[in-house]
Amino acid sequence: MGLEGEHAPDFTLPSTGGGEVSLWDRLDDGPAVVIIIRGHWCSFCAEQLQTFSEVAYDLWFNDNVDILPVVTDPLERVTEMRDQYDIEIQLQADPDGEVADQYSGTEETRHGLTGIAAVYVIDEEGTIRYEQIADHPADRTYGNWVRYFIRNDYEDRFAQ
Repeated sequence: MGLEGEHAPDFTLPSTGGGEVSLWDRLDDGPAVVIIIRGHWCSFCAEQLQTFSEVAYDLWFNDNVDILPVVTDPLERVTEMRDQYDIEIQLQADPDGEVADQYSGTEETRHGLTGIAAVYVIDEEGTIRYEQIADHPADRTYGNWVRYFIRNDYEDRFAQ
């Protein structure tokens, strides 16, 4: 899709923490990381979320970064996923895939409608500074790398 450098599409979704979460409201305080999750059943997604869960407090406390995972499932299933995998960050439910479609897209699988796994780092102005769309379900960007990227002024010092 190629959203890097573009203005991030806003969204408001129900959260496992209660109420609704709006991307643009969160950007008032600092950057955000949007993670598109395939579904509650995805073990690769759970592993990825755990890496973000491990760095989320540090990113929030030191850099005002919010982590916003978007899961293409109803809120009840998303809450079950959070609890089952001991994920400490709150997840957002996107059961119709509307937000996933605006970012990485959706696809029909044997699990029904799923989001295409992706990670987006969005700066305070709402510009997407990093985009990684998975070529394969196991192709993921992890929390520590994103923390490093943000703290190095949105520069990938490992890129060649």
